Amino acid sequence: MALVGACLWPPQAHALFDDDEARKAILDLRQKFDAYKLEIDAKLNRMAAESRDAGSAGQRSLLELSNQNEQLRSEIARLRGQNEQLAREVSELQRLQKDVQAGVDARLKQVEPSKVSVDGAEFSASPEEQREYDAAMELLRKSDFAGAASAYSAFLRRFPGSGYIPSALYWQGNALYATRAYKESIDSHRRLVSQYPTHMRTPEAMLAMANSQVELKDSKSAKRTLETLVRTYPQSEAAAAGRERLSRLR
Repeated sequence: MALVGACLWPPQAHALFDDDEARKAILDLRQKFDAYKLEIDAKLNRMAAESRDAGSAGQRSLLELSNQNEQLRSEIARLRGQNEQLAREVSELQRLQKDVQAGVDARLKQVEPSKVSVDGAEFSASPEEQREYDAAMELLRKSDFAGAASAYSAFLRRFPGSGYIPSALYWQGNALYATRAYKESIDSHRRLVSQYPTHMRTPEAMLAMANSQVELKDSKSAKRTLETLVRTYPQSEAAAAGRERLSRLR
């Protein structure tokens, strides 16, 4: 029977359905099942009517009808079982799809960039960038200045285009200053000033540069740096501190 053949799809075909196709398959099967049942009921009624009109021949038809009825009932039960099996397979398919999607989402979160906001700047960063930057910051918070300076240096080499770069340069300069590596500290802060003049940490970096220059007994350079700070960023807190230090250098 065409209906029976249509219901005996191989299990592999079910695994290819998406949710909408699976629901449509169930609805189609139920519609065919209902139509087939109506056809059977009509045939049973017709044969019963014929048997009543046929006398003794009707008795034989009734026996045949009873046998056919039993066969039809078996066929209906088989079709109902296939319908239920398909429903179970669709339910399992939907569950598997949810599990797969959850796994994909979890893996994407491990590698997919996300929005972060640091020092007033918003940008996308990979989980690996975030981990390494945070690890360097943690070393700085623990006053492991040498370790932090090394971690920032490694970060800057590994992620040269990262949105964390300005902040990493600033904190690297501070960590170097704390280790008395004043020349290296100036280099780090100068790179921030020259490459990221609008970053919120730039005025502070200029003030830190002047501090390193003072430590190196280079008052002339310190004065020049502070004058540039006050002129370029007059409204900043760093400029206010710079004016005070300028008065002591004169």
